[in-house]
Amino acid sequence: MRVKPTDLDIAFAGSPVDRADRLRTDASALEALKGPQARLLLLDGLAPRLDGQGALAWGSLADAEPGAEIVFLGLMDGAACFAQVAPALWQGGAKGPRNMFPLLSALSPGDMATFGGAKALVDWHARHRFCARCGSPTELAKGGWQRNCTSPACKAEHFPRVDPVTIMLVELAGAPEPTVLLGRQPMFPPLNYSALAGFVEPGETIEEAVAREIEEEAGVRARDVSYVVSQPWPFVSSLMIGCHAWADSPEITIDRNELDDARWFTRTEVARAMDGDADAALKLPPRFAIAHQLLRWWLARG
Repeated sequence: MRVKPTDLDIAFAGSPVDRADRLRTDASALEALKGPQARLLLLDGLAPRLDGQGALAWGSLADAEPGAEIVFLGLMDGAACFAQVAPALWQGGAKGPRNMFPLLSALSPGDMATFGGAKALVDWHARHRFCARCGSPTELAKGGWQRNCTSPACKAEHFPRVDPVTIMLVELAGAPEPTVLLGRQPMFPPLNYSALAGFVEPGETIEEAVAREIEEEAGVRARDVSYVVSQPWPFVSSLMIGCHAWADSPEITIDRNELDDARWFTRTEVARAMDGDADAALKLPPRFAIAHQLLRWWLARG
């Protein structure tokens, strides 16, 4: 059975929170929502805090730290949802566990998406307290979906940023068995491989970014780039743009500044890894990573 991109399990997408953009410019309406029924997403720095059932923990606005900025996430189940930008984040303080992936794996898809959006927004506020144009302090606006420079001479408006990142499977044309190019960074655990990825640079299309990154990292010239699926990725705040491309030559020249290794893997090898075979030639990214879902899609193409 073929797997369509819409059938993939895309983590950090599909939050049940209504973003309620219509309320962001209505200061009086937002203030009215900050009543006893309002919910505050509880975080440990930038990591999720879980309740006794393994779900996201929620409190009331009374649980916010003194001096924290309160950002509006939206509406859910009839209640207004908020998150706090704690003062410790402004000072570069503790941001929670270095590897929060085990915590994320315990969350439901809806909770993971809600956390991902909140984490990206809170992190943006923590890193943009000063104007990038003039250096003056900025202040929260539109419920937390904008920051304004406080300098009367500047008055610059700043908005939460999302960085586009291409992540791609490169398939070798004419191979006896469907074969895909994967790479590993030095920080990866042994035998772990993933799809190549890189930021889209100013002045280039997605297709150009895919081809450039593949050639820069692995020395492989790619063609016929096509879009597959995307994923919001809140580390820090990226939009992963999943693509597929073809290559005509198996020759690889690795950029050791980017990759520890890059190899071609057959469909059989990837399938064994996907099935959890302990003797497989490689290990795959976790299920909530878009690279895992791209490989699942590729295996099911037939």
